[in-house]
Amino acid sequence: MRVDYRTTYPEAMKAMLGLEEAVHAGTLEPELVELVKVRASQLNVCGYCLDMHTKDAAAIGMDPQRLHLVAAWREAPVYSARERAALAWCEALTLLPGSGAPDDVYEQVAAAFDPEEIVVLTLAVVAINGWNRLAVGLRRAGHRSASSCSRNS
Repeated sequence: MRVDYRTTYPEAMKAMLGLEEAVHAGTLEPELVELVKVRASQLNVCGYCLDMHTKDAAAIGMDPQRLHLVAAWREAPVYSARERAALAWCEALTLLPGSGAPDDVYEQVAAAFDPEEIVVLTLAVVAINGWNRLAVGLRRAGHRSASSCSRNS
């Protein structure tokens, strides 16, 4: 580990955990939140988070096929329109410099989610991207490109 961010700046960890708590207190379906966390972690190449969130998804009973296909969600028939909108929004925000969060993607989200859910979904993407960047950038011990994500903080 380059810097143990968990102990070096505990106030930041409290803030990150507070963000996670806000996301989980929202009304988004747990499977949808895990799909977003898995997809962002794939894009950010965070092996620790991928491992954690695929296990978390399995623990809540998500069909393994849905986890295996999330990298190809556009072509896979196992996702609802709501999940597709969430995954598109996740990708747009995770790849923000290249995507610019396009209006057509936002319109899909606005059609599938109410305003509060849009905020919670956006915060879920913000949170997992934050965990990924902490973990990959500062190299969580025991993993080449690992993350604390929310559970092992």
